[in-house]
Amino acid sequence: MELGRLLTAMATPFDADLKVDYAAVERLAQHLLDTGSQGIVVSGTTGESPTLTKEEKLELFRVVKRTAAGRAAVVAGTGTYSTAESIELTRAAEKTGVDAVMLVAPYYNKPQQEGLYQHFRTVAESTALPVILYNVPSRTVTDIQPQTVIRLAEVPNIIAIKEATKNMEVAAEIRAGTPPSFRIYSGDDSVTLPLMAVGGHGIISVAGHLCGRSIREMTERFASGDTAGALDAHLKLFPLFRAIFVTTSPVPLKHALNRIGVPVGGVRPPLVAANEKEMAVVDAAMRGLGLI
Repeated sequence: MELGRLLTAMATPFDADLKVDYAAVERLAQHLLDTGSQGIVVSGTTGESPTLTKEEKLELFRVVKRTAAGRAAVVAGTGTYSTAESIELTRAAEKTGVDAVMLVAPYYNKPQQEGLYQHFRTVAESTALPVILYNVPSRTVTDIQPQTVIRLAEVPNIIAIKEATKNMEVAAEIRAGTPPSFRIYSGDDSVTLPLMAVGGHGIISVAGHLCGRSIREMTERFASGDTAGALDAHLKLFPLFRAIFVTTSPVPLKHALNRIGVPVGGVRPPLVAANEKEMAVVDAAMRGLGLI
């Protein structure tokens, strides 16, 4: 399955009572479709998945899939720290019509590498959908080692990884040990270009909410051989890439979206809103790109 080079990990809009605002979800998904995203990841880190209920996640999958209507792939975040729970949510997501699922490394319980292999393989074998692995040890503590990824790439429907360690040696080792059809996506906007240089395919982006067309152009320039043009785009976007992680994501992103007139509300506890200093950093980066 070809997912494209720019997938955006969508924020989850909330209303004033911090309930999911499904009308705003539809508008945000439409905004992503209109600004270059080739895929939308729903209920990932950026979507505040730890504070979403199973019912909310499934309705988000339905709404975004209906909105995308064949224009972009919809990827459902269905991984948890429980293999059984991940299977249950993955099977339920499949019934909503999503195009693929993303499975984060199990968090908190710190499985061994063999446990990670068994977890991902078992969940993948429970569904006909394509599976994207998600390695983000800064969030999960658990790190999916390259050799484990290489083993998992042999599972027919495990087609990609979102690699968020910022470690180019890790990405290169995965690339060297997996077939060309296995896609490596950056999990951090600031290292998309370096990762593509060692065999990455693209980005599962946060900044795609704000400058999707420019990010997509950057990836396509690099893929076509225009490395100088890609570097120029990367350097222009880099201050924004850094700014939207000035504090815990998606806190800065939600501030930025509200500032540009794409309402998404606040964040659910235990996250709190950006402070004045953090908002100023984000605003300065957006002004630099003419976004506000």
